Amino acid sequence: MKERLIKRLMTSIKCDSCGQYYEMSNIDVLGNNSDLWFLKALCSSCHRQCLVAAVIRESRTPEVITDLTGTEPDRFLNVGVVDVDDVLNMHKFLKDFDGDFSCLFGQRDTG
Repeated sequence: MKERLIKRLMTSIKCDSCGQYYEMSNIDVLGNNSDLWFLKALCSSCHRQCLVAAVIRESRTPEVITDLTGTEPDRFLNVGVVDVDDVLNMHKFLKDFDGDFSCLFGQRDTG
């Protein structure tokens, strides 16, 4: 894995002392051994320095977590993108929607 990507991952971490995110320019890769990486990070806000040991595996394919059935992803593959008009139309709909899903889907309460 490239050192630049490792540094970018480290920028999503906050300093334990002051809570500021680390900046890429203040992160040094000290070395690695297979999946184990050693880094030094300096907080640009409070100037506290920390050492980090991280296990980063690049060879694994991430597990896809979904509630779609096996055939449903193909059904949505060629659906168009959501554009500004779609968002505005949904906003207008929700503005006046009273929350009655039974009425919306035609299943009125007969009891």
